[in-house]
Amino acid sequence: MLPQHLDVVPQPMGEYEPVDRWQAHVNALFHALRGHQAQEYFQTFASSDYRLAHALAVDYFEHVRARAKKEGDDHNQKHALVVHEWGCGHGNLAACFLGHLQDLDKAGDIYPRLTYVLVDMREEALSAALAHPDLAPHHARVQTLCGSVANLATVPSGSVDRIICNELWTELPTKLVAKNKGDIEEEQVRPNLSEARHARVEDWSGFLRAFVQQDVAKLGPDSDFFDELIWEREYQKVDWKAVPYRKTIMEFLKVFEDEVLIPVNLGAFDTVKEALRIMAPDAIGYSSFDAGAATYEALSSPEKPCSGQIGGLYSVMVNFLLIEAVAKHLGAKDLRIESQREFIGRNLRVNVMILTDILASHPELGRLSKWQQDRLVVQTLQVLNQHYRSPYHRTMQFPLSPDMPESERLALQDLLANLSQHGVPNTAAYLTEDEVMAALPGLENLGYDRDAVLMALDAPPAGIDYVHWHCRSA
Repeated sequence: MLPQHLDVVPQPMGEYEPVDRWQAHVNALFHALRGHQAQEYFQTFASSDYRLAHALAVDYFEHVRARAKKEGDDHNQKHALVVHEWGCGHGNLAACFLGHLQDLDKAGDIYPRLTYVLVDMREEALSAALAHPDLAPHHARVQTLCGSVANLATVPSGSVDRIICNELWTELPTKLVAKNKGDIEEEQVRPNLSEARHARVEDWSGFLRAFVQQDVAKLGPDSDFFDELIWEREYQKVDWKAVPYRKTIMEFLKVFEDEVLIPVNLGAFDTVKEALRIMAPDAIGYSSFDAGAATYEALSSPEKPCSGQIGGLYSVMVNFLLIEAVAKHLGAKDLRIESQREFIGRNLRVNVMILTDILASHPELGRLSKWQQDRLVVQTLQVLNQHYRSPYHRTMQFPLSPDMPESERLALQDLLANLSQHGVPNTAAYLTEDEVMAALPGLENLGYDRDAVLMALDAPPAGIDYVHWHCRSA
């Protein structure tokens, strides 16, 4: 992948390759160099918030009880309860899930028989998750497994009851393809380093070699290069020899116009195949939560945000409908697609919305500078915390914009330091309708429009949204 003619064009960092190959390369480097800093760049719904975990606990508890009632108590007592979490993050989802499941299980029929397996490719990620303080009371129920979720060879077939996969599919290898006059082409990309960052590299050949060979030790001091990557794009015919499920993909593409990019989530396909292998015949199922398109209308839009890079992590949107088609081809049953918000609201029996939806409804947001937006976020948190109380102790991590005036910075740092540690844990948090309604007067004082907030509260799922995808093996 080393670029040619370095003496002529030194900034390119490789040759054009399909998106999925460079995505896998760059994301492996990101996790090795910046994985411990992930929350500084983006926050997931499982990193600090608890409502997704609680909804999953309720869902699991109720399904296990229903299965026991159907199959008999004797079967229930003998049934192995193995739950996998693929891509375990910081351990927060596991801690909140196990804690809530234990609270729900008053009779002690489920929690004592559970084995919760944290699965990740990196040992350091597993160690960090296991060290989560709220997971300590549950260590007897927790195991770790280091490996690729596409090939868990040490896990026996038919041995797992539940698989949870949260915000992982977007970062797994994905092709972007489009029809073009009878051919199927795919997007190919080439990484470049910005001119300014390139000028600061003392040994370009050594740096480039370390990047291509994924030499983490040599790249460590230069890890800020992620922030200066510029991607060039071109389009070439797909090499179908390297693509599985060709017939299913070709059939899926028939309904789309030429030159409309469609994600083909190869990494997600692999996880579905492996999930179907390891799930028991009567397993509760495999659930993936991620961002993407769940309607043909959304996929058909040429303006949809197919890919992006945050902090160095290369993400590609999820095509839930094509994954569903591949899952059917693999024999999956009980396929369901719904908004993540619907899944949480149904299981917790409340109407919920995301904090970012409240922030997006502010009429002046688009006219505010970055530091003014930061101020609005912190002030909004202060208002919401008067009506929100988490059962968990969390410290809000919110880096302030570097261009913020010093007087504003000092004031907001003081405000952040005094936010309740049982308050809204991060900007990717779910709020109930009651909490939002109680906070409305304070939000209006910050310039929010009541009708806009209420509209966001009742808004239907967007074309590109956070989605819950589910299947079973039988």
